[in-house]
Amino acid sequence: PISTFIIVSFANAVNITDGLDGLASGVLTIALISFWVISRSILDVPTSLFISAWLGGLIAFLYFNIPPARLFLGDTGALSFGATFAVIGLVLGKSFSLIIIGGVFVIEIFTSLVQLLSKRFLHRRIFPVAPLHLWLQSRGWEESKIVMRFWVISILFAFIGLMIAFLK
Repeated sequence: PISTFIIVSFANAVNITDGLDGLASGVLTIALISFWVISRSILDVPTSLFISAWLGGLIAFLYFNIPPARLFLGDTGALSFGATFAVIGLVLGKSFSLIIIGGVFVIEIFTSLVQLLSKRFLHRRIFPVAPLHLWLQSRGWEESKIVMRFWVISILFAFIGLMIAFLK
C-alpha cells in the first residue's frame, strides 16, 4: 500500500508539474541523473542501463521541449514518467531519497493539495492559482525564468538527496 501511494503520488506530481515548456522534463532529467549515480554506486547494472537509456531519450525530448516547445509530454507521458520514476526509487531501496530528489515534484503536488483542501474545507483559496509554477507565472514571472529556477532548485534537491542516500 505504501509503494502504491508513492507511485500514484509521483505519477500525479509529474503530471501537475508538466505545465511549462521544459519544466517537468528538465527536473526529471536532473532527478534521474541522481538515481543513475546511486544505481552505479551499488552496482545495479540493469537499473543503471535502464536509467541511461531513459536519460538519453529524455535529453533528446528536452531538446525539442524547451521554449518554444515543439513536442509535448502530455498526460500519458507525464503519468508514466512519474510512475516509473517512483518505481526506480523504490527498486533502489531509496524511498526517502526519492522524496528529497523529487522535491520539486513534491512541492508542486503539495501546493495543489493545499489548494484543493482549502477550497473543500475552508471554502476559500489559499493561493490565487495552483500549482506553484502557475502562481509564479500569474505574479509576472517569465516562463523561462520559472523553468530555470526550478531546475536550479532541483539540482539542490538532487545533491541533498544524494548525500542522504550515501549516509550509512
